[in-house]
Amino acid sequence: MTEDLVITRPDDMHLHLRDGEMLGAVTPCSCRDFARAIIMPNLVPPVTTAAAARAYRGRILAAVPETDAFEPLMTLYLTETTDPAELKAGFRDGIVKAAKLYPADATTNSDSGVRDIRNVMPVLERMADAGISLLVHGEVTDPEIDIFDREAVFIDHVLDPLRKELPELRVVLEHVTTRNGVDYVKSADAGLAATLTTHHLSLNRNDILAGGIRPHYYCLPVLKREEHRQALLAAATSGDARFFLGTDSAPHPTTAKETACGCAGMFTSVNTMPILATLFEQVAKLDRIEAFTSLNGAAFYGLARNSGKLHLRKRAEPQVWPERIRAGQEDVTVCDPGFPVYWDAIEGTAA
Repeated sequence: MTEDLVITRPDDMHLHLRDGEMLGAVTPCSCRDFARAIIMPNLVPPVTTAAAARAYRGRILAAVPETDAFEPLMTLYLTETTDPAELKAGFRDGIVKAAKLYPADATTNSDSGVRDIRNVMPVLERMADAGISLLVHGEVTDPEIDIFDREAVFIDHVLDPLRKELPELRVVLEHVTTRNGVDYVKSADAGLAATLTTHHLSLNRNDILAGGIRPHYYCLPVLKREEHRQALLAAATSGDARFFLGTDSAPHPTTAKETACGCAGMFTSVNTMPILATLFEQVAKLDRIEAFTSLNGAAFYGLARNSGKLHLRKRAEPQVWPERIRAGQEDVTVCDPGFPVYWDAIEGTAA
């Protein structure tokens, strides 16, 4: 039985760090275990220009502890008025790694998002020519579509037609939550990949609703049935290079979660690697955790493997994390995976 494992230092290919006091509080949680992260641009106002991305990157780096090495990989928020030349220049200069498509009103701070994919086709065509990846929040927002079906409908009605029209466009279907999404990615070529989150690998929709409403398990895309969680876990542990970790760790003040209309998102940066080690061990695939967390995402984005290492060690007693961390005048609740975790990430080193 494996009780010690040293892997290439992981990357988080989908991360929310927010801004201001929240940024200062949560950034060190990611820096401890992760070498790099794809940073989401849905601030208020959103990060829509290379200059804004550069400034945001500077604020992130200022929040990185001196003892840690951490590289934020910046993205631009795609709107129906995005200037293709601006995006391409930011990519050429190395400040912009990808562009993020939020369907308007699909999730937190997405009101500036895209209402009709046809309105951004000129930008997508330029992205395809330049090799810029499109990161997609894969849900429709039509109120007539059941919330549990929004991912499947998006794939059928938006993503698949887009990829047929622009087959050279590199796409990441982010935070996949359904067997439909897994199967679609597996059926595609090398131009399509998917991120999987810690919480969607750990939890199902019973965790939100059974025995009472649990607001800290509310996220978007919403948790699905257990059969879908099992499909996600099978994909994550398969070794298939098209699947890699994107935590979608999304901190909100606890007061904003515990309210009549709570925010969507879970804060998982603190405990992702121990949770994943537990899940991979449960299905006897611990030897594949390095590919999922450290290798596949870097390969898709054309990044060199990290030189640092992360040491995972199994404990005799289950982990106990702080229930909350402080962020200025607020606090943020740490995600509880719902099962005992005996693994610990005991060191994250730059080299």
